[in-house]
Amino acid sequence: MNVIDLRSDTVTQPTPAMRDAMLRAPVGDDVYGEDPTVNALQQRLADELGFEAGLFVPSGTQSNLLALISHCARGDEYLVGMDAHAYKYEGGGAAVLGSIQPQPIMHAADGTLPLDDIERAIKPVDAHFARSRLLCLENTWHGRPLPLEYFAQARALCDRRGLSLHLDGARVYNAAVACGVPVREIAQHFDSVSVCLSKGLGAPVGSVLLGTQALIETAARWRKVCGGGMRQAGILAAGALHALDHHVARLADDHARAARLANGLRDAGITVTAQHTNMVFIDVPVERLPALKQQMDAAGIRLSIGYTPLVRLVTHLDVDDEGVERTVTAFQQFSSRAA
Repeated sequence: MNVIDLRSDTVTQPTPAMRDAMLRAPVGDDVYGEDPTVNALQQRLADELGFEAGLFVPSGTQSNLLALISHCARGDEYLVGMDAHAYKYEGGGAAVLGSIQPQPIMHAADGTLPLDDIERAIKPVDAHFARSRLLCLENTWHGRPLPLEYFAQARALCDRRGLSLHLDGARVYNAAVACGVPVREIAQHFDSVSVCLSKGLGAPVGSVLLGTQALIETAARWRKVCGGGMRQAGILAAGALHALDHHVARLADDHARAARLANGLRDAGITVTAQHTNMVFIDVPVERLPALKQQMDAAGIRLSIGYTPLVRLVTHLDVDDEGVERTVTAFQQFSSRAA
């Protein structure tokens, strides 16, 4: 039985065409800046999103960390969403490795950080306080594309209050496809953007941090300090380039399948709390989680089932229409056993 893995869009396997591109990639030593495929990837994304330079790194976590350390100094502060990945799910790296204090702010329902709340959180210039230096946003947030008009408003606030603006764009291409705009229309408002290639785009490894030449030079030094310098990394960069060439427009397929999955789950009697882009969130009573896991394991479906009622299902390039139908059928069987 083929396993349907809905835990995350990080589980994608390289396609045969991507593997072929990786096999044929020209390579060099990237720590010396001599890998032609890495350089091509960095320049490609810098041009596409409107930045001076880019830096290929092993992970989105490291990309965000390098951005924070490059924007902020020891004793500085970054403002960030309370449920943002860069704050909640990246090991506290900014504090542990950068001595940078996070100032979490509660998200609004649409994933934005309310501008008034940001204003109130910015510290006065006073020796008693950490120095507010950076606002960090995330797009998409729990699958939600942030409203396009919000970025200009956040940019204006940062300009007025002397903050830099960073985007954790782990799924920024999902946001751009969902909003029907070029990704540059989102990126133009930011001083730096982290783009992950190993989620919905389907590359096996890697993110690219984009910013000014000066910021990227600083980030490159910190990449080395953090152990992120890679040698013949063009093999990995080739997968990312293939993804940018072939897997961006097809993100709409993932979004459509997520919508069909959500509708099917509702018809099966499952409480669907949200569906945005390629993510579906359902609510399952805690006492029924073991039965859900048993049902899905038997059906060959992998879900991230923890200890809370909220369960996330994520579509991606390895989930086809038949996979959506099988998942809905398994949930129908789960619901019927509860009746």
